[in-house]
Amino acid sequence: MKYVLKLAAAILLVLSFTDVNAAEILNGAGATFPYPVYSAWAYEYSKITGVKLNYQSIGSGGGVRQVTERTVDFGASDDPLKPEQLQKDKLLQFPAVIGGVVPVGNLEGVNPGQLKLDSDMLCKIFLGEIKSWNDGNIKKINPGLKLPQGEITVVYRSDGSGTTAIFTHYLAETCPRWKDKAGAGKAVKFPVGIGGKGNEGVANYVKRTPNSIGYVEFAYAKQNKLDYTQLKNSAGNFVAPGFESFEDAAESGDFDPKKDFYLWLTNAPGKGSWPIAGATFILLAKEKTGSNKNIIKFFDWAFKNGDNKAKELIYVPLPKSLKEKLRAYWKANGIY
Repeated sequence: MKYVLKLAAAILLVLSFTDVNAAEILNGAGATFPYPVYSAWAYEYSKITGVKLNYQSIGSGGGVRQVTERTVDFGASDDPLKPEQLQKDKLLQFPAVIGGVVPVGNLEGVNPGQLKLDSDMLCKIFLGEIKSWNDGNIKKINPGLKLPQGEITVVYRSDGSGTTAIFTHYLAETCPRWKDKAGAGKAVKFPVGIGGKGNEGVANYVKRTPNSIGYVEFAYAKQNKLDYTQLKNSAGNFVAPGFESFEDAAESGDFDPKKDFYLWLTNAPGKGSWPIAGATFILLAKEKTGSNKNIIKFFDWAFKNGDNKAKELIYVPLPKSLKEKLRAYWKANGIY
């Protein structure tokens, strides 16, 4: 009997430690787009609170799937879910940070930000209709820039990707031929090119493939010293990717909590707006109020303390007014 009591006490002790450890780890999965800033926030939050964030950077498609299947505490997606889809899967949704998707190339003799493209040229390149960098249309808007003669290699995301959703949403919005031939979404059939997994995979392929072009979140372009392009925006101006042009695009957005903040920022108006901007979103299972409160504590802390780190990594923090809308949304759903 004495042995049984000791065994029972040992089991209870193990279980109590298990509960404590479980409470100290927040498990999430999804978009690679915000991974750099989530990692930076998580590092600082862990130092202060001891709570760790285990975030799997597997792509938006995987994040939506895992939170829908209830295998993680939260999902992350750059492809916002429509209110009817959220209602069907019993999910909550809110934006976390805003950034930009940028075309990146590997062109000998061309420095980051030197090459200019417009939506028509970008569309034709990704459709395989423009095959060489010294194509007359590209040369016309890049006078004086020595462009290579080699054949263009297109690099796209092979996994279900919110970065792809933002990029293809922009192409479908500005190029009817793209909309008809490929469409928009987290996973589309690219007419030409090779696929890389994650923003990391696309960046690595572009980095080691001469004359290539791909698309990544801007932080990956900076970290890998890739030749990002300027783009002509809806106001007719060539703009470079960066904090200011992403911020200009973000200011055009009217995020509505009644629609679970569903919104696209592509091809935004404004003289200085970057045309392929987007928010990245967090998804929560409605019934998991306990873990949801812990997730909200992390993001609320990040919204109060993480803006400078976001800016350092070239992400645009949410405006103060939008953060207040989020807190009201959380409160209305019993998790704040």
